[in-house]
Amino acid sequence: MNSATVRNLLVRGMFAGLGAGLLALIAAYFLGEPNVDSAISFEEAHAHGHEVELVSRSLQSTAGLATGVLIYGVTFGGVAALAYCFALGRVGRFSPRATALLLSGCALLAVYVVPFLKYPANPPAVGNADTIGKRTTLYFLMMLLSILLTIGATLLGKRLAPKFGTWYATVAAVAAFAVAIGLAYAFLPVVNEVPGGFPATVLWRFRLSALAMQLTLWGGFGLIFGELAERLLNPRAAKAEAPRPMAAAPN
Repeated sequence: MNSATVRNLLVRGMFAGLGAGLLALIAAYFLGEPNVDSAISFEEAHAHGHEVELVSRSLQSTAGLATGVLIYGVTFGGVAALAYCFALGRVGRFSPRATALLLSGCALLAVYVVPFLKYPANPPAVGNADTIGKRTTLYFLMMLLSILLTIGATLLGKRLAPKFGTWYATVAAVAAFAVAIGLAYAFLPVVNEVPGGFPATVLWRFRLSALAMQLTLWGGFGLIFGELAERLLNPRAAKAEAPRPMAAAPN
């Protein structure tokens, strides 16, 4: 792949990340923000003192949220596009569109879902301020382990495939990944800092909304970037699949 193609894919990845970020912003605003408001109300009701609000809540939930999500989407799209350039043709004989979807799905699993199941997202009022450094370190350690184990499972599957076939090699690689992740879950410390009386429904809905936002972001990116990559790398197939305009009915 030459530098011009990499550059074109990078630009398309950033645009796809922006589009996916817009979709994730909608999910975050309508699904996540109501639960954040509920958590903040609980926190204020149980606070012993009054803290000065440097940025208003209305600004945080609108312009602040949009800025953060969209900048993250563009950055994440560029990084994912570079990873796509490396993965294309190395993970199997898939089309550019299918490779984008496969990469997005695997990245979602490794980067977010696996760490989330061990250390799920928490709303305001959940978590001790004194342990934020420890909790952040544990979360990124779990993420790093998940990424490394995903890469290792992929390499294991490719090595076993010539001897055992694609199906059995894939099953063995997934099983090895599951066992290794299970051991990581068992040995890494548990974090449980939910304050007494915090509504379980708010916590559950917040975590579901956080997961829905990530699913929207990664899924949207895979679909948008896959289409853009297909049109760039395989224009004939993309043109052949495009719907043709209906012929005008005769008078």
